[in-house]
Amino acid sequence: MAHRFITTAEALQEEYKGRTNYWLTRPEIADARDLQLCRAVLPAGEGHGFHTHPELEEIIYVLEGEVEQWVERERRVLQPGEVAHIPRGLVHATFNAGRGDAVILAILSPAACTGPFAVDVSASEPWKSLRPAPGA
Repeated sequence: MAHRFITTAEALQEEYKGRTNYWLTRPEIADARDLQLCRAVLPAGEGHGFHTHPELEEIIYVLEGEVEQWVERERRVLQPGEVAHIPRGLVHATFNAGRGDAVILAILSPAACTGPFAVDVSASEPWKSLRPAPGA
């Protein structure tokens, strides 16, 4: 039976590198074919280093806090209500730029992929020289 309403308690919770991800829509949770939705809490000083989603397009929407968002070599500090669009395959990174928690929604499409979900490129140039990794 497909879930049409998903609560935080029903979300697929993922602890990942100092943050908590709440997957609210993806194939394991809902009959989602075209969208994934993740609510991520980024503690101060933490983030998701440079990576790419070879098969997925993504939107980052800031709910709370300030987020330092990179798309390729372009950097912006996003405030609540602001968005970054990341086309399929582009390198990007998201870091908490404030003192408290930052909360974002990551919306990805499609809901499933055949290859890797994400490819970490943070240890490769030019990405490793653009910004030190969180906790470094």
